Amino acid sequence: MWEGSGTPAGRGTLASLSGSLLVTGWANCGPSGQELCNSGPLVPRQPVEATDDAFWDQFWADTATSVQDVFALVPAAEIRAVREESPSNLATLCYKAVEKLVQGAESGCHSEKEKQIVLNCSRLLTRVLPYIFEDPDWRGFFWSTVPGAGRGGQGEEDDENARPLAESLLLAIADLLFCPDFTVQSHRRSTVDSAEDVHSLDSCEYIWEAGVGFAHSPQPNYIHDMNRMELLKLLLTCFSEAMYLPPAPESGSTNPWVQFFCSTENRHALPLFTSLLNTVCAYDPVGYGIPYNHLLFSDYREPLVEEAAQVLIVTLDHDSASSASPTVDGTTTGTAMDDADPPGPENLFVNYLSRIHREEDFQFILKGIARLLSNPLLQTYLPNSTKKIQFHQELLVLFWKLCDFNKKFLFFVLKSSDVLDILVPILFFLNDARADQSRVGLMHIGVFILLLLSGERNFGVRLNKPYSVRVPMDIPVFTGTHADLLIVVFHKIITSGHQRLQPLFDCLLTIVVNVSPYLKSLSMVTANKLLHLLEAFSTTWFLFSAAQNHHLVFFLLEVFNNIIQYQFDGNSNLVYAIIRKRSVFHQLANLPTDPPTIHKALQRRRRTPEPLSRTGSQEGTSMEGSRPAAPAEPGTLKTSLVATPGIDKLTEKSQVSEDGTLRSLEPEPQQSSEDGSPAKGEPSQAWREQRRPSSSSASGQWSPTPEWVLSWKSKLPLQTIMRLLQVLVPQVEKICIDKGLTDESEILRFLQHGTLVGLLPVPHPILIRKYQANSGTAMWFRTYMWGVIYLRNVDPPVWYDTDVKLFEIQRV
Repeated sequence: MWEGSGTPAGRGTLASLSGSLLVTGWANCGPSGQELCNSGPLVPRQPVEATDDAFWDQFWADTATSVQDVFALVPAAEIRAVREESPSNLATLCYKAVEKLVQGAESGCHSEKEKQIVLNCSRLLTRVLPYIFEDPDWRGFFWSTVPGAGRGGQGEEDDENARPLAESLLLAIADLLFCPDFTVQSHRRSTVDSAEDVHSLDSCEYIWEAGVGFAHSPQPNYIHDMNRMELLKLLLTCFSEAMYLPPAPESGSTNPWVQFFCSTENRHALPLFTSLLNTVCAYDPVGYGIPYNHLLFSDYREPLVEEAAQVLIVTLDHDSASSASPTVDGTTTGTAMDDADPPGPENLFVNYLSRIHREEDFQFILKGIARLLSNPLLQTYLPNSTKKIQFHQELLVLFWKLCDFNKKFLFFVLKSSDVLDILVPILFFLNDARADQSRVGLMHIGVFILLLLSGERNFGVRLNKPYSVRVPMDIPVFTGTHADLLIVVFHKIITSGHQRLQPLFDCLLTIVVNVSPYLKSLSMVTANKLLHLLEAFSTTWFLFSAAQNHHLVFFLLEVFNNIIQYQFDGNSNLVYAIIRKRSVFHQLANLPTDPPTIHKALQRRRRTPEPLSRTGSQEGTSMEGSRPAAPAEPGTLKTSLVATPGIDKLTEKSQVSEDGTLRSLEPEPQQSSEDGSPAKGEPSQAWREQRRPSSSSASGQWSPTPEWVLSWKSKLPLQTIMRLLQVLVPQVEKICIDKGLTDESEILRFLQHGTLVGLLPVPHPILIRKYQANSGTAMWFRTYMWGVIYLRNVDPPVWYDTDVKLFEIQRV
């Protein structure tokens, strides 16, 4: 019985789509089916023959449906009931729908009727596929072969060489995406010319948009864009089988749908990759700059761009840690991509992405992504006068993939201050999302991108550019550089973000450590923020409350040491702040290690629910026009994420040689296995959450011991700062007494002209922690990406209420 379906009386005739899906219930009602089906709950009857075209054709014959109609008219309960109780009917429906798409691709869809059939089949499969994926018994269905569908396209081939249904479907979609007068402009001179032959058509001449490897920008066509969008939605639904498998980082599982679609079997792989990339990067949501233009006419391009971005990032879901990393051949020809047979992955989309090398192509991609990322920041004097895009998370994933797979692109980004056009929007998103639990994934990807960039010297150098673009942000007003902006935003995240961001603190401070040797001049606001963080992190209750909290102090001391040793001139603000807060360093040097003090500190922690005190940080007024970061609205949906690896797994240490080149440092586990603190001589050697030297209480909870505190206290890199204080404090005190000074500016002037040459310890080598690809982050990106796609596809709600396994859907 199909429970709860009631009687669909008055639902219209069998000829309409709603009638055929709901009235027949995909059961063979026969000629008098109307009365039979209206007589009570729908009962699936005997299987319908695949040859009964009159019956099956009703599903795609209707001309007046939209994808939303199909979702409304085909309820989840109906699909599941057919799947359980009349599986052969569901199998036939899928097979016949794929067959219609294959026929449409073969014929070239010349008549309106053929186009309508293709669209209806596409919508129907988009609706049904998630229910096939959610049932493990059905998962192999699309990979089973269909008699008579030969791989070589010749029908007479024997069935052993038959194509699986999935392959036929994917190839049909690819063909249909380059179908003249349906999804691309026809190149025929006149209607008298014979129709373009789909088989001989060179789809590279039909790329959708100018940009990488294609100079011609076709006339915009609303109908073509809508048709492309429907087919891309079906393609994304095919790829979404990944959502129905639990996360398993070890498996390095390849998505068979993506693997086939991005293989040499797909003759349209290159033009389609180029079409998707160019469609995203060429999009300008502001249009012609006419205020309110998005309210006057609907922008049909944006849904296509969103769909293109989502399909693109899914096809690029490739674990670079576990495969031959795509390499870039230096001997390039005049084309957009190197023509030589490339080494690297079989996934052609990853391959093509890794082989883009022309400067003008990099410029086009970078400018496009920067323009779109900056769009939500556009401030105009007319409220709501510019269109705000919503797909910045997909763009961040795309930018990450570009930098990860194409090192030439990464170096191009860092070659000029254009990288700041990516940095500012990322900092805006991080600051804006810091209080919102539903956007914790956005916080992570923003931080991961900055971690990747910070591993390159040029990023630190670029940060010295003055920050003048005043994007309204809920942060203190300052006059300074992009480095100041970065540190002030990070301080805000650490001191006023929500609890679930604490795992990111290591990453945030690693970024600051990586850029610190190159920062020429920090503002007073920023200097005070850094000292405030040290003050907050070095309180005994914070240091003793978790096994790895002391790492944060090591990171901050490394920042101060780098700036004092390599950028002392120009950083008088920071030196002055260190002198003013010198008691913090003395307290660290004299950190108590006796059991009563440790116990007392932990008692205090139980009374202090807040992770960090905000007292002592002069907040100052926020920027004009900014709104405070808001928490998520109650009831907001979010998807769960797998845990990210610790900073020691995320990064690999490299030492900067005198000539500026990087030398990888092999980790030395034996030196740091005891306590997770840095080995002597290297300011921060290993960031492990080691718990052996501290005791575990009966409840299994970690608790600090004197031995544990001593093990890392002895390694605090305080020598440089203590020497600086020893030299400068008496001099500053003398000036104040001699001149009766209370004025900061005089002291700063003295510090600006002072020097510590020959007085400080020998400069330590600069250590950079570069991001390294690993299966843990690959799995994190997969769950994050599919979670974003799941939540963003609400009209129609493709995956809503299906049994996804890759993540959990939660309400804030």
